[in-house]
Amino acid sequence: MSKQHISELGELVDPRAPRYLRACDISGFPVEQLMGFLQTMRRIRATEEQIAAWVEQGVAHCPCHLGIGQEAVASGVAAALRSSDRLFGNHRSHAHYLAAHGDLYALLAEVLGRDDGCSRGMGGSMHLQSLACGFFGSVPIVAGTIPIAVGAALAAKMDGGSDIAVAFFGDGAAEEGVMHESLNLAASYRLPVLFVCENNQYSSHLDIALRQPSDRVSRYAEAHRVRAQIVDGNDVAAVARAAGTLVLAARTQGEPAFLEAITYRWRGHVGPKEDVDVGVRRSMEQLTAWKGRDPVRRLEEALLGAGLATAAQLGRLEEEVCAEVRTEAARALTAPWPPESALLDLVYAR
Repeated sequence: MSKQHISELGELVDPRAPRYLRACDISGFPVEQLMGFLQTMRRIRATEEQIAAWVEQGVAHCPCHLGIGQEAVASGVAAALRSSDRLFGNHRSHAHYLAAHGDLYALLAEVLGRDDGCSRGMGGSMHLQSLACGFFGSVPIVAGTIPIAVGAALAAKMDGGSDIAVAFFGDGAAEEGVMHESLNLAASYRLPVLFVCENNQYSSHLDIALRQPSDRVSRYAEAHRVRAQIVDGNDVAAVARAAGTLVLAARTQGEPAFLEAITYRWRGHVGPKEDVDVGVRRSMEQLTAWKGRDPVRRLEEALLGAGLATAAQLGRLEEEVCAEVRTEAARALTAPWPPESALLDLVYAR
């Protein structure tokens, strides 16, 4: 660790802190919404586990960046959004796409490079889109979609409605100049955009302590006088509360906001392995400790503890989601390949 590095996040980045191992505080949420959170997180996880299996089997050939363990961020933020909002992701955006109600089959077909994919099989895991639900796209260039989201927020403002734009990105994007330019522009023009930083403390294989003097990314938002909030990114109820407050402010006051969600991915930077991150071996002890903050388990324990669901109900929900993923995965494996005539269709404008 650099001598200049300090932790401003304290227990939020301590996987063994007791307060962040406990069940979520679900007070104030209707049971239907809580079960919706759980279903979304289960669908994201089951989908990514299927993709991981395809990578290991050599069935999926495109680079696949998995966010298993981070499901609560996308699920909680999406609860405050509507289909007319403009969402933008990054290289790790399966969760963002699915939380926005993107079609599961189209995602799986895209990962396999099939014509039924959400990008017609031409984009793979990192180039997803679903305009029908407001997910305008994801790209692998770090911080690449942040300025596009700011432009979408400007368009939303000029349209005169109350739609907002959302940019999902990781802590590594904070080291790209375009993020700072985007914060400055959004603040100067008072644009309705929510910046969502999924701070999982790693950029590729480098711990944040090796890259930044502090582990709190939202300090950059404050430098631009953008309203910011930090939240436990493994607590879907906490994420939903924070996102709801910030999104409401963006809609009604027409100004940017910044949500920093502290989380941790269970798999490596790219690919299905847990213990290796781009050739660097991670501590299995640390990974095991972070699994204790599993966002799915914490919500399930909250539902059981409050008497809002039974173990049998939760088991059925999990099996239904897994069955859905298996069914759509089987369909995707039989989907047609793009025709050769389409090779340049997404390269040159007609």
